[in-house]
Amino acid sequence: MEGSYVDLLALRVIISIAGVVGNTILMISILQMTRLKSFEIFLLGLAAANLEEIVIVDVYDILLLRSSYRISIWTCKGLKFLTILGEIASILFTVLISIYRYQKLRDVHTRVNLPVFMDGLRSAVFLSVLCGAVALLFSLPTLVINLDWSHLNSSSPGCPVDFFQCSLARCPTRNRVYKYSFLLVCNLLPLLIVTLTSTMIVRILIIQQKTVRARQAQSVATTTTQQRPRKSAFQRGTLAILAAMTLFQVNWTVYLVLHLACDPQTFPLWSEVEFLITTFYTAISPYVYGMGNNLFNIKRFISSNLSFT
Repeated sequence: MEGSYVDLLALRVIISIAGVVGNTILMISILQMTRLKSFEIFLLGLAAANLEEIVIVDVYDILLLRSSYRISIWTCKGLKFLTILGEIASILFTVLISIYRYQKLRDVHTRVNLPVFMDGLRSAVFLSVLCGAVALLFSLPTLVINLDWSHLNSSSPGCPVDFFQCSLARCPTRNRVYKYSFLLVCNLLPLLIVTLTSTMIVRILIIQQKTVRARQAQSVATTTTQQRPRKSAFQRGTLAILAAMTLFQVNWTVYLVLHLACDPQTFPLWSEVEFLITTFYTAISPYVYGMGNNLFNIKRFISSNLSFT
């Protein structure tokens, strides 16, 4: 058990460093752009939420849970509030990105050059603020939820392992309502939306691929003298978003299973496993989005550094 704990702790450090670096680079890359579109605004909000969650979780779990003194209840609640705020915001911005890319891909597929609702800058800012408001709404109960310290060991210096304080054996009504409302609205519903939009994106890509092959078959003489067209930046970005959506679905499905099937009071590695689940997507997704949408551009960083010097 001790060896497993050390391995998980080392993995936590690696994921945290990777997440901080990746989200920071992604934010800098977006802020260096001369004109931000809706997609970049949503991606900027996602990176900021990811970074906030990773930093707060590290402060909460490493500096406080492993400190030698008992922290106050309000400090515990405040850190839990900030952690959940970043977690929900990250999930909601992912939902926005998946819906927006589906709308744009559908627009390209139908060849109707009409702007979608999420194209406008005001709409993008409004939806981003709405994500923050919903995240704030579902984070506020952490400040008033009853933290039953009697379930803690008297020598325990930190917060309860499960912020819901809702074990399989004992779960107060208020805690139960908050837990299952949180899992339904902030986890299960986003999972269903992302799964649906991802399926529809894949369907459109398959139809487009069949159309391209049909046209190539009809114009054999033309295709024999021309090189096969490369994937456009939009297509590469769409594939990167699909990869991030798949990562999102796997990550939060495991999170749901963990909270519905396991008891934090009897699972000794609950804190480590929950950390790995909640931060894996926030740490890896900026690299998927950044590389797929050409935002991790070395030439851009070199040119920007030269301009500063």
